[in-house]
Amino acid sequence: MKAVQLGCGITGLVCAEQLAKNKKVSELVLADLNTAPAQALAERLKSDKIAVTKMDATDERSLRKLMKGVDVLVSSVSWMVNEKVIGVAAKTDTNFIEFSMTFSEDDFIDNPKKYVGETNATILSCMGSDPGISDVFARHSANKLDQVERIRVMDGDSGSVEGVKFFSLWSPQDLMDEVSMPAAIFKDGEMTTVPPLSSSDVYEFPQPIGKLKVFNTHHEETYLMSKLIKGVRDVDFRIAIDDDFANVARALRLVGMHRRDEIDVRGAKVRPIDLLSALMPKPTDLIGKVKGYAAVVVETTGMKNGKKTMIKMSMPLSHEEAFELGNSNASGYIVGIGGAIGAEMLLDGKIKQKGAVFPEQIDSEEFLERLRGKGLKVTELTIAL
Repeated sequence: MKAVQLGCGITGLVCAEQLAKNKKVSELVLADLNTAPAQALAERLKSDKIAVTKMDATDERSLRKLMKGVDVLVSSVSWMVNEKVIGVAAKTDTNFIEFSMTFSEDDFIDNPKKYVGETNATILSCMGSDPGISDVFARHSANKLDQVERIRVMDGDSGSVEGVKFFSLWSPQDLMDEVSMPAAIFKDGEMTTVPPLSSSDVYEFPQPIGKLKVFNTHHEETYLMSKLIKGVRDVDFRIAIDDDFANVARALRLVGMHRRDEIDVRGAKVRPIDLLSALMPKPTDLIGKVKGYAAVVVETTGMKNGKKTMIKMSMPLSHEEAFELGNSNASGYIVGIGGAIGAEMLLDGKIKQKGAVFPEQIDSEEFLERLRGKGLKVTELTIAL
C-alpha cells in the first residue's frame, strides 16, 4: 500500500516513522515545503520505501499528482491549508486523516457533505491527541455508563527547555490561534463562550506532574463530544498554561501578533503570525532538549446501575521517553501516534465509514489496544461518587 505524510513537522514526523515501520506500507512519500526534517528522518530510518518530495500544499495540481494511487494521506499542515487538501482528497476519493479540525466545528459535524460531498473516501478528522485520543477515551468511557452527564478533558504539560522561556511544543501558529479565540464551553446543554484566557482553574494531574493551572481554550472536543456522545450536558476542555506564558500571549494578542492578514512593513507584505513564528524556536529544533511530562486526562461522569460514577482515563508520557520512542517530545509523539493509529486502522479495513468520520465514531476498543501497543500507558479508574 502507498501512504503519504503531508507536512513533516514535529507531529507529522512521528506519524511518518510509524507508517514507515508498518509492513503493509510498501511506499511512503514525505511531502513538505521544507524537506530538511523529512530528509533527516529518511536518512535515520534508512528505508528504501521512503521518498521525500518538496510540496506546496496550496497548489491543487500538485496535490492531485501527489494523491494519485494513494491508499491513505495523513496531513499535519495548517488547518487553513487543509481546506484545499481535504477538497482534493474528497474529489479524488483519497482516504484522508488530519490531526485537528479544518472547518467550522458546528457546521462540519452537522453538515459534513457540504464540505466533502458524496466522496467514496474516508475523511477522518481530529485524529491526533486532543482532539483524537481524548475523544476515544470519552467514547470508551461513555459506552460503559448507562447515562452520560459530564465530560472534562485536561491537557497538562510540565515541559521546560533550559534557556528558553517562550516556546511551543507544536505549531506556534496553532497555539496562538488557540489562545486568541473565545473558548467554547458546553454547559447545561447549551454552547457558550468566554473571552480568551479568561477562565482558569487548578487541576491535579497524575504524578509526577501534579497541580497545574489550566485554562479554557478553543478546542474541538467541546463540539465533538457535545454532538456525538448522547445525553451529555456538560463538556469542558482545559489546557495547562503557566501565568508567564498567558501574560505574554495576552500582550501579543493585544498588539495583533496573532493576525493572519498581511500588513505593510516598510514596503514588504508580512503576516504578523509568520513573524512571531519565525522568532520562536521551531518545535523540531527542541527535540531532545525538553524535560518534564505531558498527560491527557478525560473524566466522564454519569450513572451506572443507578449510582453516580466517574470513569477517569489518563495517559502520561515524559518528554525524555518520547525522545527515545520516536525522536520527539511528548506532545508531538502523542499527536503523531493518534494519527498513525487512525491510518493503520484504515489500512487494515477497521474503519469502513465513508465521508467525514470523527474519533467518537470509530471502534474505541480497537484503537485503545493499538495505543497500548505503541508503548503508551493508559490508566483507567472507575470511581463511585
